[in-house]
Amino acid sequence: MKKSLLILALAFAVASCNKTAEPKELKTAYVDTSKLLEDYTAAKDIEAKYKAKSVEMGRELDAEVSRFKSEAANFQKNAQANGQAWAQENGARLQKKEQELSYAQQAMLQQLQQESGVEMDTLVKDVKKFIKNYGKEKGYAYIYGTGEAVSILYAEDKYDITKEIVKLLNDKYQSEPKKDNTDTKADAKKEIEALEKKK
Repeated sequence: MKKSLLILALAFAVASCNKTAEPKELKTAYVDTSKLLEDYTAAKDIEAKYKAKSVEMGRELDAEVSRFKSEAANFQKNAQANGQAWAQENGARLQKKEQELSYAQQAMLQQLQQESGVEMDTLVKDVKKFIKNYGKEKGYAYIYGTGEAVSILYAEDKYDITKEIVKLLNDKYQSEPKKDNTDTKADAKKEIEALEKKK
C-alpha cells in the first residue's frame, strides 16, 4: 500500500511537471521613427528655427559676398589699366578676402549643424523617454522602432502606434510654454559681427 501511494504521488508529481503554463500573450507595437519625426511639431519647429537662422546669417554673408564680387570686378578693370605688378600685389589681398569668406561660410554651416544637432539629440532622447513611459503605462512588453534604423523587417499595420504617439507628443509639446526666439536673432547678429571683426 505504501508502495502504491508512493507511486501515485510520484506519478502525480511527474504529471504536474509536464503541465506547462499557458503562455501569456505579449502586447507589442512599433513606431515608424521617420514618420514620427516628420509629423512631430517640435521637430518641425527645430527645423524651421535653424532654417530661419541660416537665412538670417546667410543674408549678412551674402552682403559680404556681393562686396567681394564688386571688388573683384573693379580689380579686373584696374589690373588692365595699372599693369601686372599692381595686379600681383593687389590680387593676393583679394584672394585672401575670398578665402576668409569661404571660411566664414564653413564656420556658419558648422555652427548651425552643431546647434541643431544638439537640439535634435535632446528631442530624440525626450521622445524615447516618452515612448518608454507610454509603453509601461499601456502594458506593452515591447515597442519596436522602424524607419531610418530598421529593427523590424515586417509588422502588421494593426501594431503601428506611430499616429497615437505623434498625437500625444504634439499635444504635450503644444501645452508647454514657448521660448522666445528673439534671443536667437540677436545671437546670430552678434556671431556675424564677431566674424566680421576677425577679418
